[in-house]
Amino acid sequence: MPPAKKRTRTYDPAKTRAAVLAQLGNVRAAVQGLTSEQLAGPTRLGDWTVRELAVHLAMAAEAVSRGLDQDEPAGPAFALLDWPFATAPRAGEIDDDVRTLAAAEPDLDALYERTSARLTERLPDAPAGRLLVTRVGAMTLTDHLVTRTVELVVHTDDLNAAVPGLDVPYDRQALAACTRLLADALAAKAPGASTEVRVPPYAVVQCVAGPRHTRGTPPNVVETDPLTWIRLATGRTEWKTALDGAKVSASGERADLGGLLPLMS
Repeated sequence: MPPAKKRTRTYDPAKTRAAVLAQLGNVRAAVQGLTSEQLAGPTRLGDWTVRELAVHLAMAAEAVSRGLDQDEPAGPAFALLDWPFATAPRAGEIDDDVRTLAAAEPDLDALYERTSARLTERLPDAPAGRLLVTRVGAMTLTDHLVTRTVELVVHTDDLNAAVPGLDVPYDRQALAACTRLLADALAAKAPGASTEVRVPPYAVVQCVAGPRHTRGTPPNVVETDPLTWIRLATGRTEWKTALDGAKVSASGERADLGGLLPLMS
């Protein structure tokens, strides 16, 4: 697991809370309009159906309310920048939980209504620094909410890919937080300052060991859009595919990020 950077980005608690609620609302509205045939369709997530993917999205948001229901754990808090690298070993556990919840919740509308209501009720009065029990350890509420933007945005993209023409929108703040955390995770995985990775308008990070530029345009530059970056970072798109499709530009001998991606899978 890569060590977290000593100086981590800060996130506005109010904006992050609003982003999670907004993206959950976007997903809820889309799921309500899906037919039984669409819900039974395949996704790019192994053998999950669209319905199981929808259940997972609700479960990701419900994790916040569930954490607030429990007694506050003892610290120290799990570092936010370590979270992207800690999810893969828990894939089997998550899969089991999704299937169990999907079997227990035949009514998706009721599941989303309850999830949204609980989150809307619990979030306003919860302290930003309050520690929650999560799958990876104790995290502050604000940090955990940042991870929820990743879950909601990444799996919204999975949902859009699974259902042609669905086009669930992305809340701007949720997309920004997701992009920034995954960009910072790359910088934590490959510390250095020889390569600049630009994901306008949300993130710019320096990474990869090598000569450090001091002014002007850096010799190694990678640039892409937020959704392409998120797909690269989570293994939805391969580096070469993105390059060949002109979804990413890379210049300089240290601009090949293929060996560093994905960050999450």
